[in-house]
Amino acid sequence: MRGIRPRQKVTQADWTGYMAQRAGSAKDADIKRFFSTPLPEPDTPIADVPMVALDVETTGLDERRHAIVSIGVVPFTLNRIKLAERRYWVVNPSRPLAETSITFHHITHSEVAEAPDLDAVLNELLEMLAGHLVVVHFRNIERPFLDAAIKARRGEGVMFPMIDTMSLEARMHRQTLWARFRRWVGRPPVSIRLNASRERYGLPSYQGHHALTDALATAELLQAQIATHYRPDTPLKDIWC
Repeated sequence: MRGIRPRQKVTQADWTGYMAQRAGSAKDADIKRFFSTPLPEPDTPIADVPMVALDVETTGLDERRHAIVSIGVVPFTLNRIKLAERRYWVVNPSRPLAETSITFHHITHSEVAEAPDLDAVLNELLEMLAGHLVVVHFRNIERPFLDAAIKARRGEGVMFPMIDTMSLEARMHRQTLWARFRRWVGRPPVSIRLNASRERYGLPSYQGHHALTDALATAELLQAQIATHYRPDTPLKDIWC
């Protein structure tokens, strides 16, 4: 489930220093290991960056009141999607599921009742993310929900740089002079939702609100965005956030 709200964030220039600072200060051994795994340098060409697409489905839109119910992860590069290494977890949110959230992600009460707590899969998740640029479609869900969930279990959160395919679409379709003109004449804004964005690149429509499928869809979308609007030697710092 997704909705747009402003979030406080570490600025682009701060990420390298922030990761190093957290590597030195983290108390939890697994979190320390995550932050100690080097990320690609900001000037690394995007074609050389190891990436992992991430999607989480949640019980609602507010990480203070809602929780994660499933996580999908798909490692990839610009040239290859590593489906054999994909992972998918359903986790127990430790709070009742609202009927409205079930209609979105189709995860039932019985599924979460039998699912492990996120803490049981957290080490494996952190290992998959470590050293990779995480790619999401709308970071204001994945980033705060993961941070809050990990902080609740380990006493300290986990923040890290991401590539946000929704943000890249916004640059091209919400922030240009043409987009401003469309708003001025009363035209509706171009949709930057995941399936609408994929359609602009001729990518097939997938059933949404499944964490693994949405992670795969996000990986394919970034590949198409880079091929269409950027170059393989585009430095990482130009597109992470």
